[in-house]
Amino acid sequence: MKIKYDKEVDVINIQLSEAEIVETDEDKPGVIIDYDKNGNIVEIEILNASKNTSHPTKVEYEYA
Repeated sequence: MKIKYDKEVDVINIQLSEAEIVETDEDKPGVIIDYDKNGNIVEIEILNASKNTSHPTKVEYEYA
C-alpha cells in the first residue's frame, strides 16, 4: 500500500494495489474510487485534502 499527498493539487492518493484500473467512480463529491476488472478497489483519491483533514501530511499507521 502506498499513500501520497500531492500538495500542488491538494490530493491524497491511497494505492492499495498495482492492478490495472478499469473503472472509476465518484459516488461522493471529492472522493474518487478506482476499481480493477474484478471490482476490487485499486486506489482511493481524496480531493481538496487540506479542507477534509487538519493535517494532510500526517499519517498514523496501526498494525493490529
